[in-house]
Parts: sequence; C-alpha cells; structure tokens
Amino acid sequence: MSRPVTLFTGQWADLPLETLAEKASQWGFDGLELACWGDHFEVDRALSEDDYCQGRHDLLARYDLQVFAVSNHLVGQAVCDRIDERHQSILPPRVWGDGDPEGVRQRAAEEMRNTARAAARLGVKVVNGFTGSSIWHLLYSFPSVPDEMIAAGYEDFAARWNPILDVFDEVGVRFGLEVHPTEIAFDISSAERALQALGRREAFGFNYDPSHFGYQGVDYLAFIERFADRIYHTHMKDVWWSSTPRPSGVFGGHLPFGHPDRYWEFRSIGRGSIDFEEVVRLLNRIGYQGPLSIEWEDIGMDREHGAEEACASIKSVDFPASSVAFDAAFARDAQA
Repeated sequence: MSRPVTLFTGQWADLPLETLAEKASQWGFDGLELACWGDHFEVDRALSEDDYCQGRHDLLARYDLQVFAVSNHLVGQAVCDRIDERHQSILPPRVWGDGDPEGVRQRAAEEMRNTARAAARLGVKVVNGFTGSSIWHLLYSFPSVPDEMIAAGYEDFAARWNPILDVFDEVGVRFGLEVHPTEIAFDISSAERALQALGRREAFGFNYDPSHFGYQGVDYLAFIERFADRIYHTHMKDVWWSSTPRPSGVFGGHLPFGHPDRYWEFRSIGRGSIDFEEVVRLLNRIGYQGPLSIEWEDIGMDREHGAEEACASIKSVDFPASSVAFDAAFARDAQA
C-alpha cells in the first residue's frame, strides 16, 4: 500500500485554506500538512473554539483530503534563536510582543506547547518545525570557538525544549525537527548531538528532508539509516547543486535564490539532484509508513505547475516494499 502524498501548505499561506484544498485535490494530493500561519491552522482558535478542529476536517473532507501533521516552523525558530528584527515578520503579534529577546523566546516556547495541545485536539500525532539555535552564528570557527561555547548551545537547547516536549508527551504528540541550516541540528553529526542533549527522549525526532543535506555534502541516504527510529515525518523536496565550481559556494555568497552565481538551488521534484527512488527504498527498509509531504520550492517554476508535477513524480516512485524474496519461487518447497 502506497503512502499518502500530502502538500505542505507553508509556501501557500497567502491562499485561503479552502482555495488551496480545492486546488490540491485537483492536483492529485491525498492530504495537506497544515502550516500554523495564514488561516490554515490557527493554534489559538483550535484551543478556544470547540468546533474549530472538526471544521478543519470537514473542510478537507469536502475535497477528499486528510491531515496527518501540522507544522509550526516560524514560531519554533524563535525558541532558541538570537532574536532580532527579522523575527517580527514571521511571528504572530502575541508572540513578538514588545520584541524583548528573552520575552519572545519564552512566548514562543509557550506557543509551541500550545501547538502540541492543538495538534492533539485535531487528532494528529506529529508537529513539524524548527528549534532555532543560539550557536548557529558560531558555525565557522574564527575567532576560534571553544568547545564550551558549543556545549552551552546544546545545553540551552535542552533547557528550552525539554519543558516543551513534556507537553508533547502529555498529549501523545511527537515533534519532528526539520534538520536544516540555522537549527540546532543541520547535518548528521549535529542531529546526533541534539538527541544526546535531550537524553534521546522519544518525543523528539526528525522531519526528514533530503534537500537540506545534498548541497552541503551530507549523505542524505545515510541519515535515514542512522535515524531509522526517529523519522516521524518526511518532506519531499529536491535541490540542485553544481557539478563544477561557481562564484558562490555552499554558503551562498549573500545572493538571493535565483541568482545565476549560486552554487545550489531548491528545485521541484525530479528537477534537481536528489535520488528519490533511493530515498523511497530506504524508507521502505526502515518501515516508514507516514506521509510523503511535498514541500514545493522552485524559484524558476510556476508553483501550481510544480505542485501538480511534484505530486505525480513522487507517486511514480513510491512503490510498496516487497513482502517476499524475489527468488523464493525457485526453492524446492515452492515447486511442490
């Protein structure tokens, strides 16, 4: 049985949910991964209005769609970050408040606790998102970065996220960090350290997205094998990177997406460098049966064309795992 193919609505939050749902149904999607911004999934309304969550289900059902996860990347980013004016543009006013950095972090943490509660009311088992990081700015080690500064960053992460994850445990929901530059975990090594910082508690795992690994030179297939029991959700997103040197490299040269000097760009599925057939084979191997959620990003392609194409593309490679050995019929017992 193939897995549901869903569309992450984060890049579509300028559209009303019903408008997007109608389009997604026509494009062939099985469901939506609801972003906690725009009008797609509003955490405060989910907790304060008795009929809100059922209303979300009813709206999606009109278009033969389901929901398996919600995502709150924008607020999660503020939990551990060094807060500056950029965050005001992505946070709800109730979280931004007066902009005092520690106040923002505390309110973001409470909003993530409430997101877990809201997800439980909706009946989904996974909240995806970001964590932010107090040490991302220390990525390149000059001036030399003492080990103690990095350790302090992971301690800060654990101190801020453990109380959030306590609520996830209470309501039976898991958090899937999208391992990603600017987060406390951005490759295999830092993901392992994040798990260790939390005592490997079960509430914390990963929203697997290969597009954030390939251009870095990280083995995106090895991530699946290393964290087989921690992949709680997946984002299917492609990325292209150049086979030859470019004017800018992995760090991007402060260039916007779409600039011709960039070394890498996010691409619609099948248009980049990720081998999705191998991704699916490994997801089969580890027994992952959750959604394959399209996070559509491609600066050079119309998004509606891209979403429909991406849905068909991932469905074409999402074959079920075999239940028998291919050579079982050769055995003497099978010929009796």
